[in-house]
Amino acid sequence: MKKQTLALACAVAGLVAACGGSSSPSSQSPSFAAMIGSASGGGADVAATGARWQSVKYGGSGYVTGLIFHPTSPDVLYARTDMGGVYRRDTATSGWTPITDGFGVREEFYNGAESVALDPTDDKRVYLVTGMYDWSGQNARLYISTNRGDSWTHVDLPFRAGSNDPGRAIGERLMVDPNQPSVLYYGSRTSGLWKSADYGQTWSQVTSLTSFQYPGDQIGSLPGRTSGGIESVLFDTSTTGAGTATQTIYTAVAPDYAAAAGLNANLYKSTDGGATWTGVSTPVTGYYIPHMVRAKDGVIYVAFTKDMGPGAGGPARLYKFDGTNWTLLKSYDTEQWVNFGMGGLSVSGSGPTTRIALGVSNSWGNWQGQPVVQVSDDAGLTWREIASMTPHTPSDVDFSGWVDDVEIDPNNPDHILHVFGGGIWETKTASAATPTWNLDVTNLEETATISLATPPKGANYALLRSSGDIGTHVQTEVLKKPTRGPIGYFSNGHAADTAWSNPAYIAAVGTGGWVQNNPRGAYSTDSGVTWTPFASKHPDAASNDHQGGEETIAVTAPGKAVWAPSGARPAYTTDNGATWTYTNLPDLSAVGIGRGYRVVADRKNPNKVYAFNSGGAWWNQWADTSHFWYSNDGGHTFTESTTFVSAGARVAAFYQSSIAVNPNAEGDIWVVDGFSILHSTDSGVTWTRLDVTAPDWGTNETWSYPQVYGATSIALGKAPAGATYSSSIYIVGIINNVWGVYRSDDGARTWRRINDDKHQYAGISNLAADQAVPGRVYAAGAGRGVFFTY
Repeated sequence: MKKQTLALACAVAGLVAACGGSSSPSSQSPSFAAMIGSASGGGADVAATGARWQSVKYGGSGYVTGLIFHPTSPDVLYARTDMGGVYRRDTATSGWTPITDGFGVREEFYNGAESVALDPTDDKRVYLVTGMYDWSGQNARLYISTNRGDSWTHVDLPFRAGSNDPGRAIGERLMVDPNQPSVLYYGSRTSGLWKSADYGQTWSQVTSLTSFQYPGDQIGSLPGRTSGGIESVLFDTSTTGAGTATQTIYTAVAPDYAAAAGLNANLYKSTDGGATWTGVSTPVTGYYIPHMVRAKDGVIYVAFTKDMGPGAGGPARLYKFDGTNWTLLKSYDTEQWVNFGMGGLSVSGSGPTTRIALGVSNSWGNWQGQPVVQVSDDAGLTWREIASMTPHTPSDVDFSGWVDDVEIDPNNPDHILHVFGGGIWETKTASAATPTWNLDVTNLEETATISLATPPKGANYALLRSSGDIGTHVQTEVLKKPTRGPIGYFSNGHAADTAWSNPAYIAAVGTGGWVQNNPRGAYSTDSGVTWTPFASKHPDAASNDHQGGEETIAVTAPGKAVWAPSGARPAYTTDNGATWTYTNLPDLSAVGIGRGYRVVADRKNPNKVYAFNSGGAWWNQWADTSHFWYSNDGGHTFTESTTFVSAGARVAAFYQSSIAVNPNAEGDIWVVDGFSILHSTDSGVTWTRLDVTAPDWGTNETWSYPQVYGATSIALGKAPAGATYSSSIYIVGIINNVWGVYRSDDGARTWRRINDDKHQYAGISNLAADQAVPGRVYAAGAGRGVFFTY
């Protein structure tokens, strides 16, 4: 995913996905549309259900790092992402089905797949090697399914992986022997080549190639905090299921790992099933090999590029290798203004009519003569461009730059797909003089959501969503991609809020974009249709740009807001951001990443503003105690609650805590501090801690942090008819030793879980509850976009 690099501890946690099928409006029946209500939430109240989940549509937006076709079974295709799970092609809807949504909250680290492998003899067996960061200290896992990802078992691996590290499109690193499918090989980044002979249950290092492993404490100091390692494995065979392990095997070795391991080649060959290895002399050395593929006639095609990627720069070369001789097919050298590399590579057919599809990386834009996807129909003698300057639907979405995987459908050579930083593009007319392309992201939702907010009933939009890489969007219809928002103002949207007295007024903050004076904040007076950058920034906005996403904004009235950047003292404006004045809240500028004020306005009395400082992450040496402050003058001056800590408030990181106000009762405030729920009915002066949630300390009992936190997000929305409390309360946490999303309609006296074990999404983070439709809550997945109950 083209995303900001956040500290691992600040990685956005996840939630709840569609129960399958397309999320496009045309696929929904009238009864479904009636059930979920109008996009604005202004229709008649409906009965709360709160047990089924559906994607709020955005579509793509994240980096799909690999596409894996089954070699013989038509339409069996998988897409792996760097931090948003794995998907299986759904031919019935021409979309995608997420297959890792059952991963639990303890599996967030494994929600990105570094490699996917399929059994050529069994199209239902699929393997995933998962683990998000090589430098993290955690080892990888192998997930195994025998039913195309409908259910999984897993094996803990003795090496690390880096699905969200540099070079994450290299591979495939995991391969199944087509002759003896009980044999698997894996090329790790920092621990060499590994082999399993029992369908992945046990693993041993292939020390006949090298026994070198980077010491764990050195990995974090490597360039990019990882290595290219053993990049891929290729079996030199045209047979399948012969029953005897393939004897001729090639493996590619990245130059950085080769140098550290004392290996003198970038390509090695074994003719005895991996017992011994011989270096293969290559026409260029010191290059990465992002992909190498074998045609049906046994010719091997190898891409060499100077950088690791994603979007690797050159110089770059494409060669074919017949086992003895190398033939140059394509080359790019660095020139003024361009530095093309090579990424994706796929072949179809054999002999002189072999079709080759080559992805050109670090090639940006859309201009005449630009190489993006190059195709040859004569085994590399001549080439033509099939992506740049061709029709794309939609026409306003980028398609170039990170073309790090290209795949030709094994059963239809006119069907070609390629990845990019925002998902997948597909053409079914590759042989045409001018191929046409469609964005292939239906139900593929990979978005790092940082915060969510909902407006009052009557607004003509449903949801404000702030995300990494794609900024802030105003969702008018939950089943259509949003078109409103400060497009281009933010690279990362951090927070947005609306004036409760006039929801047409919205203010948003985030990290800088690339247009109009690099704004950090903007406002809209027409429900997000048009936007104006704040004329000035918070005094600490620029100096705190290095912080994470611990940033909030509270709108008290049109033109009036309180802005709390990461690690800074909040400031207020009364003139649409023309000027900013510090509040009297304590400064946080010296406490490092992981700290920030959550500021929120009371919806019944906008003169009241609340500020919650959760204290900081356990690992932060500047961690403080938890604090709660309240203001009666629109957020200009604040008074600290003297009972908050004594009521039992604990210290937790910003992203493990949350605050919500009841929009139907003045001064009615709810806080989750990572451990428990705290409640105030007098505007934050006094507090009561509820003994409802409890953390799971796991093996961390002697440490100061739980393995799974007890309560991390809270939201209040419209209550159903007959409820005994004026709002429904939603939390993410652990009740009765079971983690999930819970709802209460009686003021937190009783709770029921509204997700199940098949819909855990590797953790659930931000919640925002609808103010017009009972039972509807929005939630953010672990790199899996946004979802809602219906």
